[in-house]
Amino acid sequence: MSVIKSHCVGNGDMFHIEHNSDNFTIIDCCLTDENERRILDEIASLSSKKGVTRFISTHPDDDHLRGLELLDKRLGIANFYCIKNKVTKEDVTTSFTRYCELRDDAQKAFYIQKGCSRKWMNQEGDGRDSAGISILWPNPENVYYKDELKYAEEGGSPNNISAVVKYELNGGATVLWMGDLETEFMENIKNELALPLVDILFAPHHGRNSGEIPSSLLDAMAPRMVVIGEAPSEHLCYYAGYHTLCQNSAGDIVFECEQGAVHVFTSNRYIVDFLRDQQRTRTGYYYAGTLVLTARAQVAAA
Repeated sequence: MSVIKSHCVGNGDMFHIEHNSDNFTIIDCCLTDENERRILDEIASLSSKKGVTRFISTHPDDDHLRGLELLDKRLGIANFYCIKNKVTKEDVTTSFTRYCELRDDAQKAFYIQKGCSRKWMNQEGDGRDSAGISILWPNPENVYYKDELKYAEEGGSPNNISAVVKYELNGGATVLWMGDLETEFMENIKNELALPLVDILFAPHHGRNSGEIPSSLLDAMAPRMVVIGEAPSEHLCYYAGYHTLCQNSAGDIVFECEQGAVHVFTSNRYIVDFLRDQQRTRTGYYYAGTLVLTARAQVAAA
């Protein structure tokens, strides 16, 4: 079994994966005075049980790297995964400064792009299984991506240089993160995005309307469940026609992934009608139900 946790951090994103191998992955960071101690204690305890810990930065925006210096101080980040960039900001925070230090550290940084491979991200070796993580985007040669990268390096928004990250459990769930990609950019690159069928999709840009996924990409992924982030409700896209979990209401969300099923737990009592009741328990959480993974055929992307 592997466990994915989507931390409830307010206006931001932070996730971790306890792999069913000797791997631990953190995706993005958003620490505040209110959650810092709780999250750092949890992640430090869980990651200490694994031989390899990696941090994946989808993109260098404040709500995805806030408190990175605290995480680094606590864990000592040795494997820092990010896109290759020279992003600048008008308002330079301590967290962004630490991001740049890690990004530019030849010993710690690994630059991710579409199709990249690395031991033990998606390669096994030396007696250790892979983490099951693949990078589906960016393509550094894509003209739209180049324009967005230049824009971000000149101080503009880094949203559209976000990486697309896939985690897949053998015989179990396929999970996708899309950072803060925006709708127009996704429309521009949709013919280059080879997206798989997805069981759990974390909606880009915290579920905002500005990051609504084009219908052709949704059709290709056919997500069984869309997790909508913590943006203000008036800004959210609720993905009509798809089963959704809203983190604004659910709080922390834990996904226990095993072959053929995902058991879903929330820190707030949260009821949905599309999950089956398999009477599972997890200390400190409410059981929302189980997503049963039935076999299905891949749909070709438009």
